[in-house]
Amino acid sequence: MHRLSSLPGADTDGPISYVEQPTAPVLFLTSASSDISALARVLNTGDQAFWHNRIRALPLDALSHPAQIDHYLALCTGDTQLIVIRLLGGRGHWSYGLEQCCSWRLQQPGRQLLVLAGTTEQDRDLHSLSSQPEPFCDAMAQLLREGGADNLQRWLGGLRWILSTGSGEGPASAPPALTFTASPDPDPYDWRQDPGPTIGVLLYRAHRQSADIHWCDVLLASLRSQGLVPRALWVSSLRDPAVQKAIQDLYRQQAVELVITSTSFASVQFSEAGLGAPLWDDLDRPVLQMLSSGRPRERWQASFQGLDPIDLSLQVVLPELDGRITTRIGAFREVEHADERLCTAVKRLEPDQTGLNWIASHARAWVELRSTAVSQRSLALVLANYPLRNGRLANGVGLDTPASCLNILRWLRDDGFDLGEQPLPDDPDLLMTQVLAGRTNDPESHTRPPLTHLPLAQYQNWWNSLPEEARTPIRQRWGDPQDAIDLEPQGFAIHGLRFGRVLVLVQPSRGYDADQLSDLHSPDLPPPHRYLAQYLWLREVHGCQLMLHVGKHGSAEWLPGKSVGLSDCCAPGLALGAIPHLYPFIVNDPGEGSQAKRRGHAVILDHLTPPLGRAGLHGEMLSLESLLDEYIEARQLGASRCDQIERQLLQLLNDLNWPLLAKLTEEQSSSETIGALLEQVETYLCELKEAQIRTGLHRLGDQPKPSQLAELLLAIARSPGADRPGLTQWIGQSLGLECDPWKDEDGKLLADQDRIILERLGCHQPRRLSDAVEWIEGQAAQLLQHLISDDSSDRHHDLGPLEPCFQKLLTSDPLPGPLQFIKADLWPRLRDCANREHHAVLAAAAGRRIASGPSGAPTRGRDDVLPTGRNFYSVDLRGLPTEAAWDLGRRSAEQLLELYELEEGEPLRHLALSVWGTATMRNGGEDIAQMFALLGVRPVWDGPTRRMVDLELIPLSLLERPRVDVTLRMSGLFRDAFPQLLAWVDRALAMVAGLEESDDDNPLAALTRSQGPQARLFGSAPGSYGAGLQALMDSGQWDERADLGEAYLAWSSWRYDAEATGHSDRGGLTQALRNVQVVLHNQDNREHDLLDSDDYYQFQGGLASAVKSVRGSDPKLFFADHSRRERLRIHRLDREIDKVVRSRLLNPRWIEGMKEHGYKGAFEMGASLDYLFAYDACTGAVPDWCYSRIAQSWLLTDDVRSFLLQRNPWVMRDMAERCLEAATRGLWEGADPTLLDEIRSVLLESERAVEGGGFNG
Repeated sequence: MHRLSSLPGADTDGPISYVEQPTAPVLFLTSASSDISALARVLNTGDQAFWHNRIRALPLDALSHPAQIDHYLALCTGDTQLIVIRLLGGRGHWSYGLEQCCSWRLQQPGRQLLVLAGTTEQDRDLHSLSSQPEPFCDAMAQLLREGGADNLQRWLGGLRWILSTGSGEGPASAPPALTFTASPDPDPYDWRQDPGPTIGVLLYRAHRQSADIHWCDVLLASLRSQGLVPRALWVSSLRDPAVQKAIQDLYRQQAVELVITSTSFASVQFSEAGLGAPLWDDLDRPVLQMLSSGRPRERWQASFQGLDPIDLSLQVVLPELDGRITTRIGAFREVEHADERLCTAVKRLEPDQTGLNWIASHARAWVELRSTAVSQRSLALVLANYPLRNGRLANGVGLDTPASCLNILRWLRDDGFDLGEQPLPDDPDLLMTQVLAGRTNDPESHTRPPLTHLPLAQYQNWWNSLPEEARTPIRQRWGDPQDAIDLEPQGFAIHGLRFGRVLVLVQPSRGYDADQLSDLHSPDLPPPHRYLAQYLWLREVHGCQLMLHVGKHGSAEWLPGKSVGLSDCCAPGLALGAIPHLYPFIVNDPGEGSQAKRRGHAVILDHLTPPLGRAGLHGEMLSLESLLDEYIEARQLGASRCDQIERQLLQLLNDLNWPLLAKLTEEQSSSETIGALLEQVETYLCELKEAQIRTGLHRLGDQPKPSQLAELLLAIARSPGADRPGLTQWIGQSLGLECDPWKDEDGKLLADQDRIILERLGCHQPRRLSDAVEWIEGQAAQLLQHLISDDSSDRHHDLGPLEPCFQKLLTSDPLPGPLQFIKADLWPRLRDCANREHHAVLAAAAGRRIASGPSGAPTRGRDDVLPTGRNFYSVDLRGLPTEAAWDLGRRSAEQLLELYELEEGEPLRHLALSVWGTATMRNGGEDIAQMFALLGVRPVWDGPTRRMVDLELIPLSLLERPRVDVTLRMSGLFRDAFPQLLAWVDRALAMVAGLEESDDDNPLAALTRSQGPQARLFGSAPGSYGAGLQALMDSGQWDERADLGEAYLAWSSWRYDAEATGHSDRGGLTQALRNVQVVLHNQDNREHDLLDSDDYYQFQGGLASAVKSVRGSDPKLFFADHSRRERLRIHRLDREIDKVVRSRLLNPRWIEGMKEHGYKGAFEMGASLDYLFAYDACTGAVPDWCYSRIAQSWLLTDDVRSFLLQRNPWVMRDMAERCLEAATRGLWEGADPTLLDEIRSVLLESERAVEGGGFNG
């Protein structure tokens, strides 16, 4: 049951509450609370007798749920003749309500509806829904936009005229004059001639018109207290080009150093944001976003969310399109009084001095960075370090972090920064040599000297200034500062290097104590004192003016606390303070980058993905391909040597530990089974050959090598766009091929006509699609090289010859559309990435703006993310899941169900799925759409905006299969970023659970009937993140898989409801997992793989181990490859692991690519082995041969062994220890004792190298 609001308009967050008001002729529903405040003031002045009991008002956020809208219209409109709706942001913000109000108008004659747009660009879309002529609506909307008492009086006159015409009182009269009284826009406010740097402040003029300006005055006073001179402007909207021009002119004239805006939305539409934000780009100043909460302060204090979904969307997500920097909450909306005329709460913004002080301090820090002479600026580069081993320092996904760090140091030096007299290292490995010569987080290094110490007294002085609420959890776990386990006689150690005024620091350890199992099972572990002390030292001793966390990602933004709109007790704020923050981040990870923006006030500097290319075949797989070709040819000729080749093939497959070979050979072999086996071998070989892998790492500000850059260009260009085919698709079409190189399966047999065409063009014996793809991509690479090469370039004459058909395409005038797009658009943007990244670092170091840009996977149709070097934004959360996501999710669900029934002989009924925030931002909600499809519900979209507005059940007669009971384990980032999706998931589950269908057709409803309500939406504790396995795995403090399952359960046992409220419910989670048959994970791009990150094993592996712990048997483990929307692949997890090991880990292309990156390349190899081991520990899905082959290829091959020993002996030692641990724990069964002895020799060799100082290169 939903509760009834005690005061209409007061309860607009928290649990859904119905709203009831006394009925009246006019209902005014508005997105802007300031409208209600202003209207209440006008009605309470002068003679307003006519409006007594004739008008009611309500904020739209009191009617955010369909049930609230239905209840309100049913009970509160008995005498209503006119509903007036004022909507900010377009119909998608309240589409269901608009539909129901339009329906209400048509139910009885004489009813009127007036829909008014908050901004002019929405006039045509919204005013056409009204029952009045559009010119009348335009005038009424303009009166509200201009505001003020006079305009509101005229607006009321317009409402009165509508009532009179609808009532039939006398002859119809002409509408009243609705001429508005304009006010200056923008209009300066409280400008004073004080000394100091000037900063811009933008305020909605609606606050002035509703007399809600106290918080504005407090904001300006807070800025002045920091020695800043605010230049505040009242504005109507930042979308108006005339207003933008006036703001620019005024702020240039005033020479503002920075702008603070309290306005919502963005200065550009979402669809146009990728083209830039001219208002801010032209000013070239940092723009801070002050947050204001639509909820009271008391509610905010009790919530981990920080902002409600509407505020999150309008004040964080959309302003990120402008590249604004998310700060703190400066004001809370509180109830001022209950207005008797309007029968609603009238609210005001109440300033929050703590939040405003932080904003003022942060603004001051940016201004000081800008105004400090270059040679006097103090910066710090922070390197992440987890796990806490010297072989794994300088974490950065896809990034050569040491090389990037050295590039930054060189750029700063060349730009005039003081880097001291000590010369910079000549190469990245020498930089790491210097870092590792000092103390790091690795316990082995603790006998080495740190950079310096922060004295205990200085730390205690800061500690004592903190609120008790902030100190309590830290004290409970770590004690008081003077009792801290990591306190030394000189104070708290600071780890890193100094280059003059620029530091390279090792980010402190998160604090998990391997000897404290409670730490390893604690999702909300507070940071230890030394963690906070290092950042305090950075602020107070070093005087850091800009910190750069180099590479995805560190730990500060993942500390416990609110998801956004932090308090002074949230751990990220305690650590980072108000220092300006720059964060180089891979462009395809919007989710975790958004975390840094929203919880760490970071400016993102997005960087290019690593170079990507075809895996190809190597070693014995090349022999296998050749032997298969020979076998096929022999069979076609009926040659007698077929049997001999068969035996050779089977032996070679056995040597390669080919998947499913043992199962097939156990069965009675026949020519048919062997033929079927070799058919599968050939198709899988095609898939391995065409796999996309990383061929190196990205170095910030550096272009890949020419060959890598060309291959990356091809990887991006071959992905179809919304309005054009991919390059290889277009080539296939141009050649008249039936096959589609992008969407067809690699192992598909070619049509006879396609084989004839390809052979005529020079493709040698094409048989399957991968043969065609290999040839087409080879030609495409040549074509691109010719296309992008300048005729005057020295390289031009070195290019290989083109086939005549491609030469003809290249010389046609004009160029065909796809080639013209690449030459004139895509290639220049890709080529410009390095330069943009370089200049963006220097812009931030000078306190200037970094332009905003989109994020996503460039090889999945998102070439718009180029060039990199921008402050990326994510996705409009109001529009998820998208229709495209539903299409993919539905097809993926159907494919999974067919595959399961084919393999198991029965329908799938219970499934567990992990969903991540980053993937959801990239793909528009495909995982949630897949869940809906499995449940048997489908989204309903609003007509014009195509935003999802409802869910509907798919009848079993149409579904033609049982509904699947889905348990969802969401990441903490997903929980924070998509609260509205939690509500949709909750609703979908409730709809299915409440159906009266048979137990076989609806297992969720069956369980609900027999056991009561079933929880299905789980995550980590409110304000915390992760799945809990990483620290446990790295510590080695586990004995069996059940221990890993227990850790996962401990971290995941919070049930979430439609309001995103978390409830500890271990019993609910175990009950949900008890029936799970399948654990599924989806991957939406191939710019990385499941052994590139610990998240895959933590979420899928952890979930699998938890299911086994609960039910006593292993679930089936499936992996879905959604990297190509047009070609979905779903298979068992062990198949995916096999694919990654063969195509990447054992591939000389990848190994050689890693060797080019020295220490960090070896780091990447060690990380992949760790993730393979961890997946095995959680699932048992890794076959023994993987360990032996990796050991032989990495540790026992002379050149690779020499590379590891010279460049990163720490990780070489870790690898050897990991292999031996796998054998000791029984994960690597039947390991050859001789091979283990050789690995022990490697371990001893690496130990000697580490003891000798590490680097030998």
